[in-house]
Amino acid sequence: MNRLRDDAEAVVPQVDAAHVRDILDRLAARASCRDFDESLISPEILEDIVRDGVEAPSSCNQQNWHFVIVADPASKRRARDISGGNHHFAECSALIYLCFQKGWTHGNFSIVQSVAGACYHMMLSAHLRGFQCIWNAGIGDQVALREMIGLPETFDVIGALAIGRAKATSPKNKAPRRPIHEIFSWEKFERPSASCYPVKPAAAYPYWEIRNDANPYAEWNPAHWRWDQLADFRGYSVWAKSPLAGVYVSRRQGEATAVEMSLLPALPSGAKVVEVMGWGGTTTTALMGALGHDAQLTFVELSANNLSFMTERLRREGHDMSRLHGEVMVNGTLPQADGSVDLVVLPQVLEHMPAPEAFLDEVRRVLAPGGYVLASVRNMTSAYGAHWRAVEAVGAIPNQGPFTPIAAADLATWMHARFTIEADLGIGAEATGDAARLTGDACQTGRLYAMRGRRA
Repeated sequence: MNRLRDDAEAVVPQVDAAHVRDILDRLAARASCRDFDESLISPEILEDIVRDGVEAPSSCNQQNWHFVIVADPASKRRARDISGGNHHFAECSALIYLCFQKGWTHGNFSIVQSVAGACYHMMLSAHLRGFQCIWNAGIGDQVALREMIGLPETFDVIGALAIGRAKATSPKNKAPRRPIHEIFSWEKFERPSASCYPVKPAAAYPYWEIRNDANPYAEWNPAHWRWDQLADFRGYSVWAKSPLAGVYVSRRQGEATAVEMSLLPALPSGAKVVEVMGWGGTTTTALMGALGHDAQLTFVELSANNLSFMTERLRREGHDMSRLHGEVMVNGTLPQADGSVDLVVLPQVLEHMPAPEAFLDEVRRVLAPGGYVLASVRNMTSAYGAHWRAVEAVGAIPNQGPFTPIAAADLATWMHARFTIEADLGIGAEATGDAARLTGDACQTGRLYAMRGRRA
């Protein structure tokens, strides 16, 4: 390696290193924006940005790409609705839909690589011009989108680039980047095991057999994952991590979170509360709204990357940050001391853990005598459980990590073995969406099952 380095240094071109570094640092400062101010960008500038983009290389130089600029306000609102949740589609100055003609240079996805290269060239052009942008693969229903932009069947669309000016109050967080030593190696493949995720054993993993909605190799059982793999997966995925207030709220959870919070106990003044893996701050916000004004809440995650985004999200939600504190949990061990906590909240997270029963032992360890635990799970023995088996579990692992729903009866058994049970209820009679309260014999049939226990 030293000989290689010496030989390479002998032929390094003469450049102004400081000038090069300045350019690269400016490019590296680019960060995705989801909070635009709705101001206009002139058509001439937008066309110049596209013109810059097509200076990128293309497979066989065929340039079988096409870029549709959408700037009409009504069309952008339509694009937002088609996307199913990208609010920024309506607020940006313009969308550039990234299309390519099917049938040419498909080997190794070279035409898709070409369009991606052009898109990034446009992003850098926009960034250097003082604009902000975000590249979106989640563009929604293809049929409706094709109709909106008049795209012929001989072309496909693979994403949209949203360009505009960030609001003055827009978050400045940039999503974390992996340390360089983790993502490259010399001469042969070497990568930290924490960032190589479990899959079901197979002789080969053909690309064409793996889709988001159908992945026969996806390992949904968290018992087959290590804690460090879960931490890595969650810490770099961007699920629900945008720090924008009140925007990224799970449609699956819907109003169910409020019903879960109805099980919260009355707590003493200054109570110490711990929430574990709180859904990017969504459930944390709901919990803060339900707790007393002087409760102290520690939100625990598996990665410091999650904590940085959650902290900014919670600040923007208007919470008293003197009452909030984030900590990292390593290998399933809570950072709290024995008998130091008044309440632990587990909002549909036991099903994401390698050993949920062992984690309940950990919860019991940190609870003070008379302390409470509020636990909810997605219920395997429900309409949702059937939906998970038939639809969700045949696809790819979601960005929040692998999980397997837990039968309500199993949770009840685990909780009874460790705590005095004070209340339980089922939530949601349907497979998805509703938040009906289910009690009595129907309690363990709900989409979600929640329990409140107390340490003797």
